[in-house]
Amino acid sequence: MNVVDSCGWLEYFADGPNAGFFAKPLEDPKRLVVPTLTILEVFQRVLTERGEATAIEAAAAMYKGRVVDLDASLVLNAARLGVELKLPLAPSVILATAQANKAMVWTQDDVFKDVAGVKYLTRS
Repeated sequence: MNVVDSCGWLEYFADGPNAGFFAKPLEDPKRLVVPTLTILEVFQRVLTERGEATAIEAAAAMYKGRVVDLDASLVLNAARLGVELKLPLAPSVILATAQANKAMVWTQDDVFKDVAGVKYLTRS
């Protein structure tokens, strides 16, 4: 199973230099876990930069994976991970969601650089 961080989705949608790195997990929706927080972050960014129609298309693509709601259990685990690993809120939620679903996190966000269970690629 795979979880792609918001920056990975944005890189893929923009066909950025690291889009190919994220293609493997994103093009396998049967193995893709999508935290609702990721949908929020991506939708908001695309809405701001490209408009509502494109943002809706992006969200629809994200819903092809298995969407996981942020519940009380994930919140507490995210808080623990945030404190333990000194992660900001969103990365804590993404990592907690991945761990709860036995998934690998794919990202280019350097806060994840040395975190177990993460495939990290430096931004190009």
